[in-house]
Amino acid sequence: MDFNTFSLIYPNEELRKKHDSGECVPDIDLFTLQELGLLEVFNLKNRDLSEFFTMDAEVIRYRIATFDDMLRCETLTDMLNKLVPVLNDIMELRRLEADSGDTNDYLSSITEIELYVSSVKVLHECLTEVKGQLKSPAFLALSELVTTLAESTYYRELNEKLNELTRRVREIKSVTVGVNLDAQLRPSSAGVLSINAEPFKSGDALDKILRLDFKNDSYTCIANLVPFGKKQSENQKMALSLAFNSAINDVYRSSLRSWKKIVQTYVLENTEFLLNLMPEFEFLVKGTNMLRALSDKGCVLSIPDIRPMEERAFAATGLYNPCVALKIEDEIVANDLIFDENATIYVLSGPNRGGKSVITCAIGLAQVMMQLGMYVPAENAIISPVDGIYTHFPTGADDTIDKGRLGEECARLSEILDCVTANSLVLLDESLSSTGSYEASYIAAEVLGGLAHVGCRCLFSTHLHELAAEIDNINVRSKASGGVAIDTLVAGIKGEGERSFKITRAKPDGKSYARDIAESYGLTYENILKRFENE
Repeated sequence: MDFNTFSLIYPNEELRKKHDSGECVPDIDLFTLQELGLLEVFNLKNRDLSEFFTMDAEVIRYRIATFDDMLRCETLTDMLNKLVPVLNDIMELRRLEADSGDTNDYLSSITEIELYVSSVKVLHECLTEVKGQLKSPAFLALSELVTTLAESTYYRELNEKLNELTRRVREIKSVTVGVNLDAQLRPSSAGVLSINAEPFKSGDALDKILRLDFKNDSYTCIANLVPFGKKQSENQKMALSLAFNSAINDVYRSSLRSWKKIVQTYVLENTEFLLNLMPEFEFLVKGTNMLRALSDKGCVLSIPDIRPMEERAFAATGLYNPCVALKIEDEIVANDLIFDENATIYVLSGPNRGGKSVITCAIGLAQVMMQLGMYVPAENAIISPVDGIYTHFPTGADDTIDKGRLGEECARLSEILDCVTANSLVLLDESLSSTGSYEASYIAAEVLGGLAHVGCRCLFSTHLHELAAEIDNINVRSKASGGVAIDTLVAGIKGEGERSFKITRAKPDGKSYARDIAESYGLTYENILKRFENE
């Protein structure tokens, strides 16, 4: 396998190119991820999480196997965490070299080779340790690549030469400087006379007394030229350091010139593939950390059964919201949900704080995690990739100056309808809450009718209990135009207003939720009578 085409998240170069061209990338943007709550958990620093989505089942399966290795072998996460700072140092070294314009800095070459050797050593030691546990094509291939590097003649000779040179460089303790003076005793020229393995002595009386040595020798200073580190500006310190580094660089130039070609043709090429993998390392580490945190809390994770996109499958048992699970101490309530020919669109109603928003996000997060190539938060899941996820959640940043809040909500819904296809997933949470129930129900019915005609999967979480009465009429109209079926879900109550957070496929009873709200504020007829009786 070619070093420069290797990837931990794409099985081959052809699929990577399809991804880079956008051919296999679904429409899932950062705004949607923020609404679902995933950005806060993932928190990537080098790339947008949206860049890692795919619609290709082969890519998804390849990544799931990669995550499986990382979850079973914590050593792999430790390995990548050790490797990333080393690679960051290489990138910073190259940046500084590019900024200075000095391509003949041989000491920098030594440092870069040191970092390269260190990175290969980290990879080789860790992968050798867990080689018998590896199952994923990605890490098996990486292990083979790294073994090829670490056991190559080039690498061995490079390591030997590096050890020799670094030993010599590390032995440098002082530099002897010579200064020529003119007739007026002014410095006319200066240069390095020797590089020494012994530091010079200060020459101070106290220093001599402590050493019991009063003899002058070539390593005893008779007068300090510069009080280095004292009352010097940073620029002065930098100038002096650069001067001595330049001198040392010149001394070792002849030793390094002979193998500069090796640095260029071998080290730079083989370092490049590791640097290119850095975004993948971060993605895999952050994803593994999330999955491991869920597992440590006792949350179930499963490998999804990936179906072709045209099947438009989504069936999950024991589905839960992973972002909520990571934040609460209580056991999270899981639910079952299926989109099928009997209901491709659901209207979910129920009491406030009854779990409607949580399950709405849970559906989106299961889809998102699957299309990142991760385990999904459910006991079992059968899911087809989607070509886009479109969300419409309450927001505090409404553009209401020109449109008004209802106008803004309608504008956002219109944008979704411009993008959605039969292979999309639409999640609407409390949409149209800015207007009265009559107007909201009318607009919602029109939107649902349009989505049913398109045939996409959709969950509409709403406080509009009146909308349930319109479902049959919407289905009649939708069926006439070849649209999909709409059904209702209800967020349940155990009794006396206690939320169960269980979602059931049933017809909503708006009165029960009104009664629940009334009881919570003491506004039932019985409670009101008691108030007057107590006066």
